[in-house]
Amino acid sequence: MQDLIDELAQLPGIGPKGAQRIAFHLLTADPAEVRRLAATLVEVTEKVKFCRTCGNVAEDDECRICRDARRDHSVLCVVEEPKDVAAIEKIREFRGRYHVLGGAISPIDGIGPEDLRIAELMSRLADDTITELILATDPNLEGEATATYLARMVKPLGIRVTRPASGLPVGGELEYADEVTLGRAFEGRRAVDV
Repeated sequence: MQDLIDELAQLPGIGPKGAQRIAFHLLTADPAEVRRLAATLVEVTEKVKFCRTCGNVAEDDECRICRDARRDHSVLCVVEEPKDVAAIEKIREFRGRYHVLGGAISPIDGIGPEDLRIAELMSRLADDTITELILATDPNLEGEATATYLARMVKPLGIRVTRPASGLPVGGELEYADEVTLGRAFEGRRAVDV
């Protein structure tokens, strides 16, 4: 039992107590459900790979987004990880394509530009079909450094480079917003239509 708890605790977002709860749940769950879970885990590790074009998760050589002819080929959204693609797709607002870097520049962690899928990005930009590059990296130190690095690399190509506006969450209160978020909210402000 302790081996199961130890293995579960190594998953991201699951601490020792959460791992223990999951382990005891599995112990009391219907054996058929546990077998389905185990089979699904094995199937995912065997079948899922990364899209050769964008780096998103895929079951084929290309992901469903890259294969979708209805997507806008002129707009490319750069993200750090495949989970970021999933988050953006949930809002159903973006109809362009993606490029997954596989992380962010982080000198402290020993991750430099050469460790990311930047060369692949630059080759995608070379064909002159992309008119806008959206840098949707995380709004933290590493994400900002990565976005700045990419913007400087892309500027000579004459492609419009944008960054999603950051600001206050709906239902949030000004007094609880940190200075960076509040500052970005004011920078990204737009006219109010009345």
